[in-house]
Amino acid sequence: MMEMDTIQELWTYYIVNGSYVWEQFSRHFLMSIYGVLFAAIVGIPVGILIARYGKLSNVILSLTNIIQTIPALAMLAVLMVVMGLGANTVVMSLFLYSLLPIIKNTYIGIKSVDYAILEAGRAVGMTPWQRLYMVELPLSLSVIMAGIRTALVIAIGVATIGAFIGGGGLGSIIIRGTNVTDGAAIILAGAIPTALMAVIADFVLGRIEHALSPANKKRTTINTDHPKQATS
Repeated sequence: MMEMDTIQELWTYYIVNGSYVWEQFSRHFLMSIYGVLFAAIVGIPVGILIARYGKLSNVILSLTNIIQTIPALAMLAVLMVVMGLGANTVVMSLFLYSLLPIIKNTYIGIKSVDYAILEAGRAVGMTPWQRLYMVELPLSLSVIMAGIRTALVIAIGVATIGAFIGGGGLGSIIIRGTNVTDGAAIILAGAIPTALMAVIADFVLGRIEHALSPANKKRTTINTDHPKQATS
């Protein structure tokens, strides 16, 4: 009976506050996207750089590992002192948390390219830049996308805590639910869209990652080059 009452209250909350939930959903999603996008803009070149200069890899990866171990609330508290309250502080924290998976996967992807393929590129006269964007990046795109996928799922979860410093998002709905008696329905009203956002983002990026994998591209090429004979 209590479960049915909670579901009914949840449905009522969505009907009455639908526009507010959608506004916070959009805000939550945009904060997550911006944080990961900025991390990709910085992290992918850094990953390529440390793949070129191996001595830098231990320093950079250790630094990003340390950032990853800082609790989210502590990170937000430190950034709040520097940047103040609001969404910009949340985006900065998501940027920092997203660096490790993106840099590490870019590094692994570039280092995993077969040396024989690179030698073939050199043999035909490719410059280092041409080898990078014509050989290494295409072959490592699926690994890089896996890092972005991981970063986005992490960012969606961390963005929920951003409501504590005025960042908004679905976390603000969850906090409202914790501050009222019998607020289970309100908590679910914020938690369910957050979980759905993470699942959908993981699924969509997973499909993109699969499409970009060299093995899948090879199968597609083979199927294109050797179409099935039409049966009469």
